[in-house]
Amino acid sequence: MRKKTRSLKKKYGTNNPFDIAQHLGIKVIFEPLGSISGYYNKQLRMKQIHINHDLSEHDQLFTCAHELGHAIMHPDANTPFLRKRTGLLISKMEIEANKFATELLIDDEVFLEFQEFTTNQIALALGYSEELIRLRLK
Repeated sequence: MRKKTRSLKKKYGTNNPFDIAQHLGIKVIFEPLGSISGYYNKQLRMKQIHINHDLSEHDQLFTCAHELGHAIMHPDANTPFLRKRTGLLISKMEIEANKFATELLIDDEVFLEFQEFTTNQIALALGYSEELIRLRLK
């Protein structure tokens, strides 16, 4: 996963998931989604990332990175179907998408700056959950 995110960052010269999605021809749609942060789908071979327009800019960035992870690692997955049928498979896919997002958004150098900090302190400083920081450190 780290290899894939590094390759994308190098190829496109950015870690911005919106820019990478555009380069990959993935349409990003902002819309009201209620309590849902976002989702990925593929319609008539067109990949789409849907993002709740009510999220903060920071949360939109993470959501886009997470859904980009699905678009790259699970391009044909029907996640609404999987959610209904099995918790295990969707959980594994969600963890993979979170890992992809943290690898894309948080560079290794950031952890050098915070090497004296606890995971909780790093999470607070970066605006992510402690769980996501622990996942990124694995």
